[in-house]
Amino acid sequence: MLAIGVIFWRASHAKDEAAAEVVARSQLPFRILPIARAVPSSVEPIAASPGFRDIAAYKDVIAVSAHAGLFLYSRTGTLVRSYRAGMELPPAELGTMSVGIVAGSSEPELLIATRGEGVLAFNGSQLRQILPQDAAARVVTSVLVLSSGRVLLGTERQGVLVFDGRRLTQFHQGLKSAHITALAGSDGDLWIGTLANGVYHYRGELEDLAAMLPDPQVLSLEVSSGVAFVGTPLGVVEFRNGRRERTLADGFFARTMAMRDGTLHVGTEDEGIVAIPLQSRPALHMPSESAGPPFPVVRISNLEGELYAVSDRAVYRYDAPQRAWRSALAPAALMADRNVASLAMIGGRVWVGYFDRGLDILDARLENARHYEDDAVFCVNRIVADDAGKRTAVATANGLVMFDATGEPRQIMGRKDGLLSDHITDVAFREGGMVVATPAGLSFVDRSGVRSLYVFHGMVNNHVYTVAARGNQVVAGTLGGVSILNDDIVRVNYTTANSHLKHNWITAVVRVGDDWFAGTYGAGVLRLDPNGEWHTFSDLKEGFVVNPNAMVVSGETVYAGSLDRGLFVYDRASGRWRTTLTGLPSKNVTALALGGGYVYAGTDNGLVRIAEGVLR
Repeated sequence: MLAIGVIFWRASHAKDEAAAEVVARSQLPFRILPIARAVPSSVEPIAASPGFRDIAAYKDVIAVSAHAGLFLYSRTGTLVRSYRAGMELPPAELGTMSVGIVAGSSEPELLIATRGEGVLAFNGSQLRQILPQDAAARVVTSVLVLSSGRVLLGTERQGVLVFDGRRLTQFHQGLKSAHITALAGSDGDLWIGTLANGVYHYRGELEDLAAMLPDPQVLSLEVSSGVAFVGTPLGVVEFRNGRRERTLADGFFARTMAMRDGTLHVGTEDEGIVAIPLQSRPALHMPSESAGPPFPVVRISNLEGELYAVSDRAVYRYDAPQRAWRSALAPAALMADRNVASLAMIGGRVWVGYFDRGLDILDARLENARHYEDDAVFCVNRIVADDAGKRTAVATANGLVMFDATGEPRQIMGRKDGLLSDHITDVAFREGGMVVATPAGLSFVDRSGVRSLYVFHGMVNNHVYTVAARGNQVVAGTLGGVSILNDDIVRVNYTTANSHLKHNWITAVVRVGDDWFAGTYGAGVLRLDPNGEWHTFSDLKEGFVVNPNAMVVSGETVYAGSLDRGLFVYDRASGRWRTTLTGLPSKNVTALALGGGYVYAGTDNGLVRIAEGVLR
């Protein structure tokens, strides 16, 4: 009997262990962290368009999430408090929001999706962070608090996750790898929008309704009184009880939707706001009044009976008696955009080039800006001034734009002028002229005209990302390695095949004493000594991506901007690197400039200036 009992106990114990293992495998590791960051006094964010993304009524305030952070306004439109990305908040853009009581909590909280830092929970006075261990699960595209206390997290690569206050798990295996764009509904009537797989309806079982949509990309969802509206780039589909009812706003890019008084308001990319009275059969749709928001609408919300429209730069409220949209929240901004692609400090002024918004020239006091944006000055890759400050070359995707000492554009150079391409990736001034980098090779510009070099002339690769000049030497960093030129003749090429170069894709090159430092797309920073030998740094073993031309040198310090690990700082005296996120609104540091004792750090989410003494 004892033997039989032992056998049964072992079998039962093995079964319990197996069950526990299954549960453990279904759970995703995560941490809940209190957010109580010390705001660095040595960091100054430069005011830019906030990048508003969502709006919600929470307790006695109106909360607006943005790429720049979280902004709390009184009901009269006065800013009560702000929490800035990289300062009071982790370095990430904020997105959609949802209000509800999370399991384990005793009061309603504001849940906020972030791009790269999981979900933030705000109770009116304190913030906490729900942070998955898996980096892919931290990119949250949408969040929804259900009445059961569970929180659904839509992600970019991990489908839908569910947080119940104690555990983080996959919501449904059928969505495990889906790119989620929107969540709406309730525990028993849930709608899930995806980027490429249409819409799913969950009522105990997962229903795939993609075949009923005019486009598999779902942009928005609105659920009201058991009726679901699914917004796509080709219009809105109405579902009742899980069945397709009709198509609304046919052909409109339905980026966002909100219901009010029997009318569905649809915010579009470039056609304003469409109002659809649902009682009519078929439903009529008409653009809202001409006083509508002048910018693309990213979110429409019905907050306690008031209709709000959110654009990148401002929030509007619908004036029903006047049938017009009125500006409600419009913070001042110095910079035209947040996605910084290039920086330069020239004559005390800060030049800021954007990924797709042209160029700003900020005055020395950072109080005023001149903005340039046209067919040529649009996507700015690099800004470089000559030693005398009389000419500034702005390398863009549509030509090399030359500015004079007053900051006025004077000439646009491209293929018509003999350059190898209109797409200019970098430029370096030297005595008597310039060296221009393009995806087709190098072009040399001087008094004699323009001449070019490419693979046929010995270059290691045609696609040149970065170029630097010192005396008669030119260093070209390419997609396929490094070419060293003396007197405009290729003297040596370095690749991973013929040298200790660890990565062929070179993104940045700077002169440091007698050495050249090269930033790479994956192997961090490498050093080329005067004897032609490449060296690695012992404290950069993991490698990282250095963004194009995001490297500068200040005395004994080298700064390098990375794709996803913040700012790297090298001290020549110690020969050591360290990394910092101090004050950065994003881990993606895209551009750097020096001036007045400050490091200007541009990111894909704004610009800050940091006192050099702190970084040293």
